Amino acid sequence: MKTHLSRIILSTLLAASAFALVPPAMAQTATVVGPVTKIKLAADGKSAVATLKDNKTGESVNVDVNDDLTLDKFKDKRIVEGDEIRAKFDKEGGKNHSKFFKKTAGC
Repeated sequence: MKTHLSRIILSTLLAASAFALVPPAMAQTATVVGPVTKIKLAADGKSAVATLKDNKTGESVNVDVNDDLTLDKFKDKRIVEGDEIRAKFDKEGGKNHSKFFKKTAGC
């Protein structure tokens, strides 16, 4: 009887610890394809906000860009206003954080 009760308690504790380690809900990932209407580089050059016009909905979408490769493309003018972009981003805390930001024709 004691071993049966011990197994039940151990199983309950194990299940409870598994649920405690589950990460919080993941951010929603979205994709937008459309032209860049505005690029605003931060003064320090370590971040930027790019505004894209979604081809599907016609809405403007602001995307925060922090990766060095894309920032270098902005600085070197390899990506400029008017270029068609495919962007993947996470929607978190009311902001869109870039994961993937490339010209649709390459670059």
